[in-house]
Amino acid sequence: MKMKALILVGGYGTRLRPLTITQPKPLVEFANKPMALAAVGVDTVILAVTARIEDLLAGEMRKEEQRIGIRIVFSVEDEPMGTAGPLALASDLLGDTEPFFVLNSDVICTFPFAEMMDYHRKHGRQGTIAVTKVDEPSKYGVVVFEETNGRIDRFVEKPQEYVGNKINAGLYILNPSVLQLIPRQPCSIEKEIFPKMCSASSLYAFVLQQKVVKSALENGVNSSSTTIGEGCTINQPVMIDPSASIGANCIIGPNVCIGAAVRLLDGVCIRDSTILSGTVIRRSTLIHSSIVGRKCVIGSHVHMVNTSVLGEDVVIKDELYLSGARVLPHKSIGESVPEPAIIM
Repeated sequence: MKMKALILVGGYGTRLRPLTITQPKPLVEFANKPMALAAVGVDTVILAVTARIEDLLAGEMRKEEQRIGIRIVFSVEDEPMGTAGPLALASDLLGDTEPFFVLNSDVICTFPFAEMMDYHRKHGRQGTIAVTKVDEPSKYGVVVFEETNGRIDRFVEKPQEYVGNKINAGLYILNPSVLQLIPRQPCSIEKEIFPKMCSASSLYAFVLQQKVVKSALENGVNSSSTTIGEGCTINQPVMIDPSASIGANCIIGPNVCIGAAVRLLDGVCIRDSTILSGTVIRRSTLIHSSIVGRKCVIGSHVHMVNTSVLGEDVVIKDELYLSGARVLPHKSIGESVPEPAIIM
C-alpha cells in the first residue's frame, strides 16, 4: 500500500546555528539515524519549505531519493503558512485516498510509524496525534484524552492545575478528509484545526514510549566494526558509526555520538558531546558538553567545554581552550576563547 508523508521543514533553523548555516535543519544528524519512513511503505515524502530553502535542500534530497528509493518533492510557501496552511498547499500531492503522516522536522524519537498507523486504522477516525509524557506539564500545552480508548477531549495550554501530563510530540497521521477543514492561508493546526476535530470526536492520542532518545543510543551502538585502538574505554551510552576510527587510550562516553568517517587520534577524551561526520580530532584533546560540526579539524591538547559549538569546516589550532564558544563555519581559531562568545 502506497503512503505519503509531509515534513514541515519551514525556515532556516536559526536556533540550531551555527550548525544550520551550511546545512538545513532536517539534514543535521541526530544519533546517526535519518527518519525511517520507507520501511513502513511511504513512497513519497513532501517537504513543506519556505522560499529559497528548496535550493539548499535539493542536492542532498536527490541523493536521499537514490539511497532509499523513495520520491521526494517540495511544496514551496511564498509566505509563512503556519503549521496547517502547508497541508492545504500540498493537498494535490497528498491525494484523497490514503492516510498520510505529518511530521515536524525537528522531532527526535525512534519513530514508531508502523505501530502508529495500525492504531490509526483500528480506531477509524480522522486523525491521530503522537503524545509524550513530561515531568512538568504546566510548561506546555497538555493533551487531555480518555486513557481507555485514546479519544482526545481537549487541549489545555500551560495548565495551572493538573489535567494530565501528555503533550503533542509533533507527529500525526491524518485522513485526506482533514484537508477540507484547512484554508489555503496561514493557519495553526494545533489551535484552529485540532479543536474542531476534537469537537467531532475525530482525534485520538497515540502514546510514545518514554526514553526514546536514550534507547536509540543504546540500541544503535555499532562499534563492533569500528577501528578501536588498544587501551580505550567506552562508557555507555555511546553511538559510534562503523566507518569511524578511534586511536589508542581514548576515553569515550557517556552520552556521546560519533558520526561517519570521524577520526580520533590517541588519547582523545569525549563525553556528553556529538561529533558530526568527517571530523578529525588530534592527540590528547578533551571534548566535554559540546557539539563539533562536520569536517572540522581539532588540534592536539585542546580543551573544548561548556556547550561549545563548532560550525562546519572549522579548524582549531593546538593547545587552545574553548569555553562556550560558538564558532561560525569555515573559521580557523588560533587563540583560546576562555568565556562564552560568538566567533564570526
